[in-house]
Amino acid sequence: MSQPTLFSSGFELASSVTSSVLLHRSWNVITSRYAGIVTNVGEGVSWKVYREPGSDLTIIAFEVKLDFSNVQAGLVSSNTLRENNFHHFEFLCTKKDPFFSVNKTAISLFSENYEKLDQLKSEINSSTKLIVTGHGLGGAVASLFTISLLNSIGSGKNRPLCITFGSPLIGDKKLQQAISRSSNWNSCFLHVVSLKDPLPTLFITNYSSSPAVLTPETSGYMPFGTFFLCSDANSTCFENPDSILELLIAMGSIHTQNQGFQSSDYGNIVEKLNDKVICKFFSTRVENMAHAGSALESSISLQLQALALTPHLQQNIDTNTLETKIKIQEQKFILHRRIKNFDPAKKLNVVKLCMSQLEWYKKETKNQRIGYYDSYKNMNSPWDYDVIQFHKRLTNYWEKMVEEVEMKPQKEGAAFRTRWLYAGTNYRRMVEPLAVAQYYREGGIDYVTQNRSKHFVRLEEWLNEGTKKATSDLSSTSKKNVEALLTFDSCFWAHVEEALLSCKELKVVREKEETLKKLVIFEEYVYGLVKNYAVSPEIFLAQSSYMCWWNEYKAIKGTFYNSALSNFMSDARKREQYALGVYDFP
Repeated sequence: MSQPTLFSSGFELASSVTSSVLLHRSWNVITSRYAGIVTNVGEGVSWKVYREPGSDLTIIAFEVKLDFSNVQAGLVSSNTLRENNFHHFEFLCTKKDPFFSVNKTAISLFSENYEKLDQLKSEINSSTKLIVTGHGLGGAVASLFTISLLNSIGSGKNRPLCITFGSPLIGDKKLQQAISRSSNWNSCFLHVVSLKDPLPTLFITNYSSSPAVLTPETSGYMPFGTFFLCSDANSTCFENPDSILELLIAMGSIHTQNQGFQSSDYGNIVEKLNDKVICKFFSTRVENMAHAGSALESSISLQLQALALTPHLQQNIDTNTLETKIKIQEQKFILHRRIKNFDPAKKLNVVKLCMSQLEWYKKETKNQRIGYYDSYKNMNSPWDYDVIQFHKRLTNYWEKMVEEVEMKPQKEGAAFRTRWLYAGTNYRRMVEPLAVAQYYREGGIDYVTQNRSKHFVRLEEWLNEGTKKATSDLSSTSKKNVEALLTFDSCFWAHVEEALLSCKELKVVREKEETLKKLVIFEEYVYGLVKNYAVSPEIFLAQSSYMCWWNEYKAIKGTFYNSALSNFMSDARKREQYALGVYDFP
């Protein structure tokens, strides 16, 4: 028997787990039906460890015995956990989403037992097939324990599989988004829920101050993973968190009249599941929404019938409205999947072609004694207009790339940034000058603070956060190849444009001390780049904006002005030697 590991959809996960009797084995450990189960007791939580004889399968089942009158439905922020020196879920945070919230009771049970659970984690062999399971609040703790494993186990073939039975939700939308950033992570969770069981809706209905008007927007909680929903006769599965929440809210309204929290017989449900047909979730296979409207509606209708959520069976909920809501959520889910399905490798050849076209453009404009920045700014050649499409394609690619990385968990995102650091840095240094040229061509002012794209900022941060070797390689210049050099500071031309504007300002008010100071600072900045061979020699081309600035600045400073940069700029031979990589600065 092999553990299912990689799944393309929630239906595939649910079908595989059911057919491989993993549900039976998980439930049998929860109910202590196997010999050789080792039970460990903690603070409010116990866990059973079962290692299947003759197999590399290990099952860990969590159990919580707690009076539900003592269960807190409120959420606690990861910021609060951080302030209390609990950093064990920090890896879920990203720069775009720096915090999330989890259920107070579940995280309290987990944190109070963390030392023992950390010891349990250390005893798990990475090559072992692992199932983590639990019923009710035990399922909530099982989910948290599985999440804690994800950062160390990652996306390997033996990722843990968490199977919960009647578990309440454990976190907010931010937590759901953190888990769902990685499809490998999201597919680690399968939640079995009976329509008759009030436990999965416990935190949803208790958290809202007005259950009568409870909506996904006001619930506070959001599910993640695949949900295997069961009625007495049938079963179905969903993986769209918004649809799942709509269904749980509907279930909650059914249970509002019930007293107490006696859960369903999941043992009986598990026994029957092998003989049932899972109602397949439509959005895992729909391709063309333009021709799939009626098919989507039929699929959702069948799923609701499988759960006995029909008008003649449920008098206290509006099933027609529920069906409409789920249809809307599924349409959004399908569209989101298409937008999210960004594979950088598939478009890599197009990107390489665009970059090679820009390299050709750079050489040709140099031959015209103007440079590619000023040529694109002036738009006087057919080549300049051809470059627009390459500029757009590359920008669209890298904007999506950066957005994708920003949404990844910390460890995965760091590895991704390292892998694409060189390509991203070359793109930024080649293409951002085109964005600067377009901005000032259209009359813009102060590009760096007013108009710089966030993806350029993040790409620059990737370089600063990179490994010492990578940063050193990308920040050093071979004098043998100065001619092909891309200026290290991709905002160099924006600083040139601002210096030109300062010169124009001084023509109106000659003795403006603040403006003169800015120009001196810019001069020192330029000399620092030149001295370190960190600026392309094309800035010295006769028609470049930089040479325009230098001539205006020299006129302002006067004939006898003396500085390190003026000594260098006053001698054409020095600039020629710089372009050849043979000039040695004093």
